Amino acid sequence: MSRRLLALVLVGLIAVTAGCSGSTGTASPPKSDALGGGIGDLNPPASPPAAPQPPADPVQSIVEKMTVDEKIGQLVLIGLDGQKLDKQGASFIKDRHIGGVILYKRNIASLSQTFELVRELKTANSGQPLPLWISVDQEGGAVSRLPAEFAALPDNARIGALKNPQLARTIGELLGEELHVLGMNMDFAPVLDVNNNPSNPVIGPRSYGPDAKVVADLGVQAMEGIASRHTVPVVKHFPGHGDTATDSHVELPIVRKSLDELRQLELIPFRQAISGGADAVMVAHLLLPGLDEHNPSSMSPRIVTGLLREELGFQGVVITDDLTMGAIANQRGIGEAAVNAVQAGADIVMIAHGYDLALQAVEALKREVAAGRLTEERLNASVRRIAALKRKYELTDQAPAEPVIEPINKRIRQLKEENPSLKTP
Repeated sequence: MSRRLLALVLVGLIAVTAGCSGSTGTASPPKSDALGGGIGDLNPPASPPAAPQPPADPVQSIVEKMTVDEKIGQLVLIGLDGQKLDKQGASFIKDRHIGGVILYKRNIASLSQTFELVRELKTANSGQPLPLWISVDQEGGAVSRLPAEFAALPDNARIGALKNPQLARTIGELLGEELHVLGMNMDFAPVLDVNNNPSNPVIGPRSYGPDAKVVADLGVQAMEGIASRHTVPVVKHFPGHGDTATDSHVELPIVRKSLDELRQLELIPFRQAISGGADAVMVAHLLLPGLDEHNPSSMSPRIVTGLLREELGFQGVVITDDLTMGAIANQRGIGEAAVNAVQAGADIVMIAHGYDLALQAVEALKREVAAGRLTEERLNASVRRIAALKRKYELTDQAPAEPVIEPINKRIRQLKEENPSLKTP
């Protein structure tokens, strides 16, 4: 074989060998996904399931559906003129969407009449976004608003003298049950003021006594007792009305104490109540120059927001004492007072006397919102707290069953037999 022919044969053999190798040295293997399948697989793996959506917040859902007027109404609690729901009172509920009412002796004549008034109030509020607060000052002792058919309960001074926490809780349960059987749902009690000024004209036997620790221990038990009967307890009168010689119903009391002094006495019961889960706090009308030289406590951002909310950590509902009291009404208009209180951090302003004054408060709040000085965000914060508390206590506008009070009276009489010092002399 010639050399030329041999060379051609060798070249052919090399070419055949290369073609049988299956690779040119530059191709890449098919790519695979994380589960080992090729990109071109006919059945790729399913996408991971979507994360479950959190359930809708029922309180937020309610607030989002409310109009501005409905929200403003929730910030107002009014008093009624008579023993029946009149046209003006009904209009405040239906047209002004007010959040609640407070009943006084002027509204209460008998068990049957009170029950009928409560029923009228609930019926009038049907169709509103939130149920109605139906509140009262039922402390026991001299401050007792309920019908005379109920057996009398002792004042806090008598309870405090015994220093018995279980007794205080039982009294709280009875207070809450009294309201609950009538269809009411909020009690402005217990009083957490320390009675450390013998000249005090407004607290006196309403307090558990001069010892802040006793007031705290008994007051928290009473608070829990009231709450256990589906009635909202409102502890009062923050930051402490005990060391005054002036009645705030008449004029503005001045408490010349520093914040450190308040921490060592007046604030002790409130701090303990807040730690114990207080749902609502009433702020008093007091001037404390050591904290705020210009604003009463109920209208002071330093006291309501700075002290109560930020320092003490209270996240519940803040309610003012009645803005028609002399301490406020003698100083400024009711509309201005209502706006100042909400700007300070209050959630509910109380106007317990006079439909005309209640209307001033509602209209003033509306003007502030329209002008942008009271933002809807701020409005929503209060309405959320109010709605959450109404939901927590399962408030309803359904008419209550006919009240049966003899079991309550039997327990009160038994309690007095077991503790003779509780009997009224």
